[in-house]
Amino acid sequence: MLFLFGRQLSGYGRFGRLVNCVLLTGVIATAAPAGAAPVSILALGDSITAGLGLPPDESLPAKLEERLKADGFDATIINAGVSGDTTAGGLARLDWVMADHPPFVLVELGANDALRGLDPSEARDNLDKILARLAAEHVKVLLIGMMAPGNWGHAYAQKFDAIYPDLAAKYHVPLYPFILDGVALDPKLNQGDGLHPNVAGVAVIVEKLAPAVEALLKSSAAGQG
Repeated sequence: MLFLFGRQLSGYGRFGRLVNCVLLTGVIATAAPAGAAPVSILALGDSITAGLGLPPDESLPAKLEERLKADGFDATIINAGVSGDTTAGGLARLDWVMADHPPFVLVELGANDALRGLDPSEARDNLDKILARLAAEHVKVLLIGMMAPGNWGHAYAQKFDAIYPDLAAKYHVPLYPFILDGVALDPKLNQGDGLHPNVAGVAVIVEKLAPAVEALLKSSAAGQG
């Protein structure tokens, strides 16, 4: 994923409130009991998920798995990230990556659609189909959002950015609004290309994202209790 942020990012307070709403909904259960089989979480995404430019053990899925285990969740995260992938690419390979029927999926797609200036309605349609198929399989989903770059104009960004909250509401799935929250535009947290998080950037993402993933696991356990 190559992503150019042509506009200053603002409104993190708004994103924080959205995340807090996610975390405060239905989170009453504890981690899986000792001795239970590890839970599988599929991370379906682009280069941010794939870990472009990083050693495999420093990728976002690897570090997020470490965090979950440290917090008492016996979880295995399957890295199904493909650098350069679009929402269409994610949809095309969905059957293959879901062959083992993981009960949880993190959907992190759309940045490359925005980078290439693809019609937001196409990205929305692809993500809609992904979420519909996961819902049909009764998979628990965390939708992870992205913001459009500013070089396509305000109208494009407004249409693109609305995709994630709209679909999260449609499918009643939790939303983590912006995968690069706290990382975008900070040279200390990105690789030399200024586009992909470095090790320190991944650490920031994990710190912010882990509570939302843990809330997903807890809410599922609560529903089974």
